[in-house]
Amino acid sequence: MSGDAKVHSPIRVLIVDDSAFMRTALSRMIASDPGFEVAGTASSGSEAMAKISGLDPDVVTLDVQMPGLDGLQTLRCIMAESPRPVIMVSASIEKDAEVTFNALSAGAFDYIPKHLASHSLDILHIREELLAKIRSAAHSRASSSLAQRKPPRPAPIEPKLNDGAVPAIVAMGTSTGGPKALQEILPLLPADLAVPILIVQHMPPGFTAPFARRLDALSAISVREASNREAVLPGVAYIAPSGTHMTVRGSEAGWSISLDTEPADSLHIPSVDTMMQSVARVFKNLAMGVILTGMGADGAEGMKAIFRMGGLTIGEDEADCTVYGMPRACAQAGVLTRVVPLLQIPSQILLATRYRKRA
Repeated sequence: MSGDAKVHSPIRVLIVDDSAFMRTALSRMIASDPGFEVAGTASSGSEAMAKISGLDPDVVTLDVQMPGLDGLQTLRCIMAESPRPVIMVSASIEKDAEVTFNALSAGAFDYIPKHLASHSLDILHIREELLAKIRSAAHSRASSSLAQRKPPRPAPIEPKLNDGAVPAIVAMGTSTGGPKALQEILPLLPADLAVPILIVQHMPPGFTAPFARRLDALSAISVREASNREAVLPGVAYIAPSGTHMTVRGSEAGWSISLDTEPADSLHIPSVDTMMQSVARVFKNLAMGVILTGMGADGAEGMKAIFRMGGLTIGEDEADCTVYGMPRACAQAGVLTRVVPLLQIPSQILLATRYRKRA
């Protein structure tokens, strides 16, 4: 097959789920777009492994909870024997959330909540999200072949801060690939970090609380799901709860978190833009914005607001991103002070905040 023909070929998907209803629902959603093709279905992990070998799908959707070889075990087999992008299909309950995070750590590309897909009122929303994630997964495979990615470009060691301003807060936004990225960088920050961190990670309901607990167990800093009106303190990372926007209010006398469902017409709730714009308004040039891997452009307006106020703005390097969409939108808008590999982001935060290790 020629390169051009390959580019225009439908994205072939293998659907793995022990529920006949879910296999049918996912198949219909995928087959409804001419850019996609259902390569096959499987009702168990062992059947999935056999079909992957014969069908060679571009992307696999994989149920988290299955009898016999469960989703996590099947994922590990796929990554060991025939690596390719895998999207976990999960129920939004805490048990599945923990397994889903383990799956992301084991190499899953992304996840989608299963329970929403069974509600007719949400079908179109889930269909769009599912197809977008499958498309991004297929493109990631085409561009990297899940193999040697180009090495990250080295970043300058010392950030240049406007007027010598030292950030008083870090506002961080991410989506697809974010759980893995955050698990890599937050544990690198010291317990006596002098600034708070506000984080918006796009997640379905039921996932942010267990995710915050997971990050807290891994990190020296405190990580928790944000609560309305709680004080914003140094050395603490606050995860915006699913379904609510997180903003900050107050002054140097004391800052606090505000949770609200408005604006209700946001594409994402919580919204990176909404959070970062509030940080820019309150902290002005003392804000630091960090944009990580993710689909879409949420965060571009927020990073622009921080940049225009004279704050420091950091973008994750393309070579490290699971999906370069959110950092790309910021780079194209010209609002990034610098672009660095993922694992250099903690050192950039420490340098910017003039961190000195306690004796």
